[in-house]
Amino acid sequence: MYHILRVVAALTVASLSLTAQADIQQQLDDLEPGASFELPPENLPSLAIRVPGVAVACSPRTLIDGGGTGNAVEILAEGVTLTGCRIRNWGTDLNELDAGVFINREASDTTIESNDLQGTAFGVWLDAAPDVTVRNNIIRGDATVRPNDRGNGIHLFNTTGALIEGNDIRQTRDAIYIETANGNKIRNNTMADLRYGIHYMYSMDNLLEGNVTRGTRTGYALMQSKRLTVLNNRSENDENYGILMNFITQSVLRGNVVSGVSQGQTAGVSVSGAEGKAVFIYNSLYNTFENNVFRDSGVGIHLTAGSEDNEVFRNAFINNQRQVKYVAQRTQEWSKGDEGNFWSDYLGWDRNQDGIGDVPYEPNDNVDRLLWTYPEAKILMFSPAVDTLRWVQEAFPVVKAAGVTDSYPLMSPPNMLQPES
Repeated sequence: MYHILRVVAALTVASLSLTAQADIQQQLDDLEPGASFELPPENLPSLAIRVPGVAVACSPRTLIDGGGTGNAVEILAEGVTLTGCRIRNWGTDLNELDAGVFINREASDTTIESNDLQGTAFGVWLDAAPDVTVRNNIIRGDATVRPNDRGNGIHLFNTTGALIEGNDIRQTRDAIYIETANGNKIRNNTMADLRYGIHYMYSMDNLLEGNVTRGTRTGYALMQSKRLTVLNNRSENDENYGILMNFITQSVLRGNVVSGVSQGQTAGVSVSGAEGKAVFIYNSLYNTFENNVFRDSGVGIHLTAGSEDNEVFRNAFINNQRQVKYVAQRTQEWSKGDEGNFWSDYLGWDRNQDGIGDVPYEPNDNVDRLLWTYPEAKILMFSPAVDTLRWVQEAFPVVKAAGVTDSYPLMSPPNMLQPES
């Protein structure tokens, strides 16, 4: 009899719980447009917000549990605000776009702010909804799952006018993925322990400003996009690439600091061809690099596959093992007007004390190319044979290969780019 009573009591509690949960969804559905509603301090199942203009907040003890399938919260109306919620245990199916918060295309003007999300699949998915704000959220993936099997922290698909600001994202696949999404602003986010921090694909007219990546395999992967404005971002101790540019045109990179990019490893084995590049530029034209710092990395800038006709001036290249790796057919001038770049290994002089070196800086001579092709030849770096080769290419310019020339090298970094002590 005692056991029967316990079963009946448990069923009663479960029934009441389901009723209460159903009541919460019903209360959300019965809200008037523009109303405010606070979710109770208890565990809640997946929710859908269907009424326009409502502001839904969570108490400190509210937990939205997605039950392991689908979306934990789905926004289906415009002008909705969701704040202060802990969201867990949504679905894990990346093909079904399972997300902690899924913002449907009719949900324009939505704001997702100060929430705490942790799960395997996508954190916040913006599905073609315009003018959405995602601000000051904490988003965590599942570190026990292979990175490529995780979702992205915030995923913008075909979205315009979004503001993604002040979020802290870690251990997802990519922190913020921008796909066929134009006219968005990505500002002041902090990202760590990821595949890519920021990942652009087929997007135009985006602003990327004030973000920080740490310990990612690539800080900023800018691909197949146009007219990106990349300002004052930082890449700190990322692996392989700080900034990776692939088919990027008509874009501006200004005031960014990339430091400590090292060669990545997979299962303890170094990745071939990834020497730790502050910037890697592949088939990218008509871009401007100004007032950036590239420092303490394996390679400062690596250009290849037709990455010519870019403006590069007033940057600081500091203590990179190799300042420039250039693979192309035409010599490139990296200065504008009478201002070039600062090179920490420049050995020229400045007789008139105007702050401009009297001798051009040329980092890509035949000796450099020899060492790229045959790395084992580095043992001959200070030998008479190498000294003779350098003298020959200066005495007989006809044997000189195409490369980078900075005709106005700066004797010190620009004021805003003083090296760290």
